[in-house]
Formats: sequence, structure tokens, C-alpha cells
Amino acid sequence: MLIFSSLWVFVLLPLPWLVRLLLPPRRTRQIAVRVPFGDRIRQAAAGTSLPRTIRQNWHSLLIPSLIWLLVLTALAHPQWLEPPVISEQPTRDLLLVVDLSGSMRQEDFSNSAGEKIDRLSAVKEVLGDFLTHRKGDRVGLVVFGDAPFLQVPFSTDLSLARRLLDETAIGMAGPRTAFGDAIGLGVTLFAKSEMPAKTIIALTDGNDTASLVPPVEAARVAKGESIRIHTVAIGDPSTVGEEKLDEATLRSVAQTSGGSYFFAADREQLKGIYDELDTIETREVNVVSYRPRSDLYYWPVLAALLISLALKFSVITRTARLSTPATAAPGTVHVDPRTGRLEVLQ
Repeated sequence: MLIFSSLWVFVLLPLPWLVRLLLPPRRTRQIAVRVPFGDRIRQAAAGTSLPRTIRQNWHSLLIPSLIWLLVLTALAHPQWLEPPVISEQPTRDLLLVVDLSGSMRQEDFSNSAGEKIDRLSAVKEVLGDFLTHRKGDRVGLVVFGDAPFLQVPFSTDLSLARRLLDETAIGMAGPRTAFGDAIGLGVTLFAKSEMPAKTIIALTDGNDTASLVPPVEAARVAKGESIRIHTVAIGDPSTVGEEKLDEATLRSVAQTSGGSYFFAADREQLKGIYDELDTIETREVNVVSYRPRSDLYYWPVLAALLISLALKFSVITRTARLSTPATAAPGTVHVDPRTGRLEVLQ
């Protein structure tokens, strides 16, 4: 679509006609000569074609008017407006904290085919589907065992996050559980984030056995940084020992940070938890629309230049042709079109 960023320039369109109308024309003094052969001079002048540039007719006004219009068009800054380019900017950083301790080997989940799978495989399957619905969020991934490790930094590349999640393995971070330290690492990662919404979703099936900072204390620090933590408990509450499920700690972490606590006993319940989380953590994006513009001012400038050059060339050619009089008898009076002087051919 063609637009003009300075459309007001066209107000100047009648300026040359106003100047011509308001200002008096330039007057020049002509030398009058009395000669006895005045009739012959008038006859010679009547049969001579003068250049079009000095004749006041519509031809002499059309081309200068067109040039003036083209100059104003260029000054009005014409632009071609391209179709809008829409960009979605994320407004939330979402950090997934996944437990890779030895207790995740327990095969008490069923896949879509009804086969028994371990807990981590169930988490990967359902969490992968959850990631596909997080378009517009920046997603990061932290895995933990004896210590937490950053697997995926915050990124809008959800396919990368899903692929690196699939590459995780049970025990790759150690056999024990450092849940509190994983929350602390998440708080550190969020320190560089400028997003208005910050969320941690933690998935663990065991109690904290290796953290330097207790999970509840880490949750208090997270709340001070406006970070909300949702905890998802995975496992059997009847388990004892180091692999037992510490629901009280997971509830306290969620409540302290202003998040929610969920318990998943099987794959279908785990899937329902992610559906509920997807409702709680609704996707919000800032939509930025930009329409590229291409400048076109050089086209009317080029057209005005070419028309002006063509006009000059036409005047020069016509003047040269008229400056060569036809063969006439000696004694014939001739008017020189360049100087306006009378010449008597010898």
C-alpha cells in the first residue's frame, strides 16, 4: 500500500500559480527602430516560427507543472507499506526441575500401551506433551541427583528442551536427592531474568537427602524473588527409607512460594496434573506488530530529472533548427530567433 509520511506538502501545489498571479510580470525595454520598409519587416516576422518556450500556450505550462508535481511528490516522502510482521514476545520464564535419583527406576507407571515403565519414562512422555503447549514461554530444564545441573538454559526453542529431556537418564546426576539445592540453582538462574512471571515446576519422588540448603528455606528465598514453585510428587507414599515420599516437605515448598502441590500415582493422574498446570500457568505473550516500509522518493525525483533533460534537449534542438534560415533572395529581412535582431540577407 502506498502512503505519504508528509502528505501536507501537497498544500504547496498551487504555489507557482499564486506567485504568477500576485507578483507583477517582468518588464523589459525594447528598442524601437523606424525604417521605411516596415511592411516588409512585419511580413517577415509573421512568417517566422518562434520557439515554443516563449509562446504562452498550454504546452509551455504542462511540462513545468508536471515537474513541480513530481518534486512535491518526492518531498511528501512516498513509502510502500509492506504486510505486517507479527512477533510474539514471551512474558514468562518456566523452569522444569526433574529428579534423576535412583528411586526413579521404580516401574509403577503404565504407558499408553498399558506396559509398565519407570517413573522417569512416564515423566518424559507426559512432560514432552506439556512442553508442546508452552509456546510463547521461555523454558529451562534443571536435573538433580546428588547435585543440580543445568540441562537447558531459558529458551523459546521447545523442541530443543524436549530433545535434551529425552536424553536424560536415571542416576546421571547421582543416586541421592538434592531438592533444596535444585531450587537454589533455579533462583540463581532467575536472577538474570527480566520476565514479569517466573515459575518452577519440580518433579521428585523422594525426600531430600543431599542438599546443603533445606527445600523450605530455598522456597522462602524463591518467594522473595517473586518465583512461584509448583511441586509434583511422584511415587508411592508407603515407601520407606531414603526412597520414601516426603509429601509434607513438598507441600510446604509449594505453600511457602505461593504455588500448588500435586500428587501423581500413575501416568493418567500425572497427565491430569499437567493439564491443570497448563490452566493455572496460562500462556501470555506480548504481540508486537511491525510493518516494514520501503522509500520511493527517488522515483519521482528521477522522473522529474528525465523530463527536465528532455525539455532542455527539445528546446536546444528546435532553436538550432530555427537558427538556420531557408535560402532567400538577397535583401530579404530576417529575424534572428536567438537574438530577436533584424538581419538583411546579402
